[in-house]
Amino acid sequence: MGIYILKSGLFTVMLLGLSVYGISLGAKFEPPEGKTILIIGQDNKTIENYVKSTGIVPAGFMVYSSIKNLDGLESESADYGSGINYAESLLARYPGSYLQIGLCMVGELSNTYSGIHDGNLKKLAIWLKKISSPVFLRIGYECDGLHNAYNPREYIAAYRHIVDKLKIEGVTNTAFVWHVHAHSYNPDLAVWYPGDEYTDWVGFSYFNQPEYMMEPVLTFARSRHKPLMIAEGTPKGIGSRKGRISWESWYKNFFAFSQRNGIKAVCYINSNWDRQNMWKTEGWRDARVEADEYIMKHWIAEISSDKYIKYTRP
Repeated sequence: MGIYILKSGLFTVMLLGLSVYGISLGAKFEPPEGKTILIIGQDNKTIENYVKSTGIVPAGFMVYSSIKNLDGLESESADYGSGINYAESLLARYPGSYLQIGLCMVGELSNTYSGIHDGNLKKLAIWLKKISSPVFLRIGYECDGLHNAYNPREYIAAYRHIVDKLKIEGVTNTAFVWHVHAHSYNPDLAVWYPGDEYTDWVGFSYFNQPEYMMEPVLTFARSRHKPLMIAEGTPKGIGSRKGRISWESWYKNFFAFSQRNGIKAVCYINSNWDRQNMWKTEGWRDARVEADEYIMKHWIAEISSDKYIKYTRP
């Protein structure tokens, strides 16, 4: 299925959060200690250019959809200013690869937990069950970010409603990711937490913030015994085009932080933000690793390590 396989002389087990012979294998799709799932996003053209340039297929791909429209999954999404998403196209090219989906709920919390979008949830369940990939579903990503304007109680109600409905529909290939911003605003994380039974992974965004802003998330996840995911990572305001300076000021720290804190999945956004209508005036810069020879050389050297899980065709 394109996911990490733990092999032994006695058995071969896909890491689906199972227990074998009394040995706990952790959360759903959690890799063994010392292994990290590599995921690249966040639009189809960017992903295709990344694979072509680096010659390395990551373990999975990041796309976006919404509870209101379910766009970008089984058909091309409209380009809202940050590129086209089309999950099925990626899965056709790389069958069995991981799929990380950011599911937007902005302005739709009450419509979600009240059942107005239950038809879309049923469609989503049908689609998830027909694909042969392990899925990470980030429900209402960056829930505590001020830009989303979520109410914590309504967010939790909507999140839980989605999980309950997908489970009732028999979805088993999906891990549910609780994703907090961890950038400029860190309220009491427990206020936003949907609960252990509703959360498989804890995710957070890694942009240009100081590490102390991320510490509360790391501590919270460990207290709940949940694996950690850098759900969105990109060198905001730095970019890749400064070569060695970019590497020393962001990329080197990014990888060191990931290894030091036992991050089990890293999702890198390989976009040229300055050419995307949604972001070009906000100073995110060009984050494509292939945009600079120094960055690409060092990036490939880093991810070529066995600790990073990459794509294996079934």
